[in-house]
Parts: sequence; C-alpha cells; structure tokens
Amino acid sequence: MGRFNYSSLLLILLLLNASMVGCFSNDEEKISANDVSIGIDVLTGGYFQEVFMTAKKPLSIYVPYLIKDKESGFVQNSTIINLQENEELQISILPPPRIEQAFFFVSDFGRENWPIRDSNESWKNWIGRNGHINPNGNGIEIVKQEGFLSKINSSRNNGESSVEYIEKSIQRGVSSAYSIENGGKYSTGLVDGRSVYNMLYHITDESFDANDCAPLTPLGDCAVGYLDRWAGQGNVAYEDAAMFLISELTGYGLDVKEHRFEFTDIFGNQNPESYNVCGYHYGTEFPDEWLVFGAHFDVAPPANAGVLDPHDTGSRTYGTRVGAYDNSAGTSMVLTAAEALTAFDTRRTMVFCFWSGEEGGKRGSNYWTEYYVLGDNPEVTVTNYINLDMAGVNWPGGGGAPCGDEHGGGDGNCDPDPEPDEDGYPKDAEVWPMRVYIGPSINHNNLDQAEMVYLNEWIGTDAIGVEEQQRILVASNHSEDTWKYDVWMEEGRPEIIVYEDTTARSDHAAFQDNLGTITVGYGGLVDGYWCYHQVCDTLEEMEDWMDTTSKDYGNNNTGVENLVNSLDMITWYAIYNFFHLDEKPILNQLN
Repeated sequence: MGRFNYSSLLLILLLLNASMVGCFSNDEEKISANDVSIGIDVLTGGYFQEVFMTAKKPLSIYVPYLIKDKESGFVQNSTIINLQENEELQISILPPPRIEQAFFFVSDFGRENWPIRDSNESWKNWIGRNGHINPNGNGIEIVKQEGFLSKINSSRNNGESSVEYIEKSIQRGVSSAYSIENGGKYSTGLVDGRSVYNMLYHITDESFDANDCAPLTPLGDCAVGYLDRWAGQGNVAYEDAAMFLISELTGYGLDVKEHRFEFTDIFGNQNPESYNVCGYHYGTEFPDEWLVFGAHFDVAPPANAGVLDPHDTGSRTYGTRVGAYDNSAGTSMVLTAAEALTAFDTRRTMVFCFWSGEEGGKRGSNYWTEYYVLGDNPEVTVTNYINLDMAGVNWPGGGGAPCGDEHGGGDGNCDPDPEPDEDGYPKDAEVWPMRVYIGPSINHNNLDQAEMVYLNEWIGTDAIGVEEQQRILVASNHSEDTWKYDVWMEEGRPEIIVYEDTTARSDHAAFQDNLGTITVGYGGLVDGYWCYHQVCDTLEEMEDWMDTTSKDYGNNNTGVENLVNSLDMITWYAIYNFFHLDEKPILNQLN
C-alpha cells in the first residue's frame, strides 16, 4: 500500500467545502415570500387603502391591482416596485370589492419581465395551476416611470422563471344600516350597489305628492319620484326630472351643461324637453380627450295611456310611467359613478351624460355626438364611451329569465326554459341574464375589438369575481340570426356573456356611427324581460323577478339582495373600465 497523502485529502476537503458553501449561499440569496413584509393582514375591499411594504433584502414586488400614485394623483393599473434591503414603501391600493383574496408577487431585484394570468382566469386559479412556478403564457414589463410608480405594459416575454406570492385576505365592510337580506354585503366602497338601489328607489318612488300635481305643477306626475319622463311628448314632468339631474351633478362639483336641441315632431311641434344634461370633470393632461359615461333618462311613452298592465291583460302592449329597469337603473348607476369619480384627478376629461329621446331613436346622443362634439368642439376626441342601459334583471338568478306565475306563464318554480320563442317578444327570446356588449363590429364571426373584449374579461374574472359565470361569445360558423343563442348554449348557458354585436339599439350606436368611438355597454335582458317597455316596469317588479327564495333554481336570496348585488357588480365593472381607459384608451381597431 502506498503512503497516504494528507495534503491531498486536505485540498479535496477544502474544495468540497467551498462548493457546499456556494450552494448554501445561492439558497440564501433566492428570494422568498418571507423576504418582504406587507404590514396588514386583512385588506378592505372597495376603497383605496394605504399599505406598507418592507424588504428584508433587495427584491422586486409586482402589485397587480389599481393603484393611486401619490405624486401624480392618477390611478393606474399595476406597478412593479424595487426595494433595497430594509427599505420601506407606502402605496395606495384598491383591493378588489368582490373577491376574498389578494396576491402580491415577489422576485429578484430589478426584474423587468414578469408572468401574469390569462384574461379568463383569476389570480387565485392561476396560482392553483402553478402559473407562477411554470410560466408559459402572458407577460408584462416595465416601460417607464410615471410619477412615483413605475408603469407597466403587456409583453411576450414573461421572464421565463418563477415568482413567489404573498396572499392576503380581503373583507368588504357591511353598513350597519342594512341587513344582508337588504343588500348589506354590497353597501360599502367607492361605489356600492345599495347606494345605486337607494337612488333607483328615489327616482321611481310612486308615493303621492300633492305639491307635484296640477294646478301647482301643470301636468306634473303627482309623485315623490320622477315619473312620466316621456321625451318628445311635451310634458313638464320631463323638465322637472332634468332639473333633478342638474341639481345632483352640480352637487358633485361637476361643470353642468344643458344641451338643448331641436326636435320637431310629425305634427310640426317643437318639444321643449328635447335636451341632454351632462356634467364635465376636466382632465389635467389631455383635457380634449373625453371619456364618456352615458344613460338615457327618458322612458317609453304611454302609447297605451299608461294603464294596460300585461299582468292583467295577459299580453304586452307599449309604454310605461316609471321605467325602473329601462332606464332608471342605468341613470342611477351613472349618478353613483359620477359622485365617486369626481374625487379623483384624471388624465382625461370625464363626461357624465343623460340622454333625451333614446326611446324615440337615440335623438339625444345623436345630437350631442354630431353637433356638440363634431360641430362645436372639433378639437375633442371621444376616446371611449361606457353605456349603462337596463341593469338588474336578471343576475344572479339561476341562469336565465324567471318563469311561471306572473312572469309569462309556465310552472311556478321551474328552471328557466332556454328555448327561445320564435313568435315575437317572449320572456325567453333572450335568456342570458347579464351582458357586456362591445362595438363597433362589422361581422359576427370574429372579434373586431379584441382588446376591449379581453379587458372586460380580465376585469370580470378577478376584480368582479365572476370567473366561473363569464364567457366570451364568438360566432364561429353559426348563422348571423342565431349565433348568440347557439354559442351561449354550447358554452353551457353562462350567466354573464361578453360579446361583440353588429346591431345596436341604444345610445352607444350614436358614438360608433358618428364618432367611430369604441364603446362598451352593460345590461340585462331586453326582449326577454316580461315588463320591458310596459306599465309593470317598476322597482317592485324588478325585485320580484330577482327573488330566488324557495325556488328550484338560483341562490335562495331575496329580490332586494340579488338586485343590489347586480347593481353593485355592473357599477364596479364600469368603474374599473374607467380607471383602465383613463390610463390607456382603447381605440377603434376598424379605423
């Protein structure tokens, strides 16, 4: 046996030790979720909230929520923050109002490209499928610093390496003024469904008011609320209702303008109530770029003298006094959004408009787009338009129009029949409860405005919390006449549909046709609502339709709770769209 070389052994041990130390050092340097402290355990949903973050070593944090920049005052979508060891940062975040978990992502200091979820999934499910560990899809990157926060953009490069995540709970407060059955779960936040409901209740209040009757108020509606809003009918009730809008918008601090326009009826009469009411909140960076919220304020005129109720006659006619669904609901949501958003500095000018004469053929919005914008303000670009026309019937409620009893016949507790009736205006002509409609579109076989479609899918699947209920409908190879229904059935009757349509029956059409503006609208059933354009279009009827207690379908909630939930959801959809589109408008891809 040869002589043992202790010097060689010592050298080998030294080399092994150095190698092992290197391995341990790399492990220690790897960023983990424990390397950053987020100084709050439970976030409050629906309000901007100050959150402290402290780094234990140099690292980057991706915050995938709406954030208010403390220097610029603007709201932006997401940011990436670099923190040095022991550095602390305070940031104002909007925890989503309708989900229960928030996620923050951590990686190496200075990382520029990050993986993100797909538009059709929530952060929770993205993590559940290990999207943060095995990134194989979409990405984002830092593009520039805007004020205090870095600004991000989409990217094909997701960094190709994993990220760590930190999970925090979100709890939305319940106002002590309301029980759960009366919408308490949706009673707090920047906007909330219960406040929308309260405005809707006020506008549609049919309680007798002697001070609003002749001779004190000739042709008044004799009601506490604002009924008989028949534009183009020569009645004082519409003028009275318009003054209510002016008072509300002025109280919010908006610059309110009355846009009167000429409308001469078939008898040659000039109608005095042919005008729109708009409130303006001017942008500080791009004041000539306007982002418009709109809802028509008029209701279907009383062709049947306002007395023929289909509940009594068994058949539909035309005309209403109250117009709770069409369109006091949309009006109430725009008012609620206007009050909330005027508290923010914005890059672009916000305009909140209430249109006259929609029921007569979109007269008010046609006038405003063609004459006020193109004629009087040619320097203005309307970047996007958000339309709120009819909301609250029928989501959530079981996947389709309710049926039975006083809702058009059928068994009292049946699962809503998905088969359409081909004979006109049946309750099931449109059976999807909630729709997000986008345009302009020139065909039904593919997406012409894909960016707007995917933005609304992105908002809905996480912040709004309807990942499981929401689907994009694309016509594929179906007939133009039936494609929505055909695809809806193939998708398993989703409760919320996002789609493009080549037709338009509301004020968004004026923006598409006259200005080439890409629009997004929110609404419920149209022809499928038994009381659409009927005397029975009242708040009580909406609550009855939304009631799922002791039914064989739905969520076993009161009509008020479901209605408040629906109003809350749609208003938040619109608010999220506004913040996204103020930061980065989505322009018409067909131009």
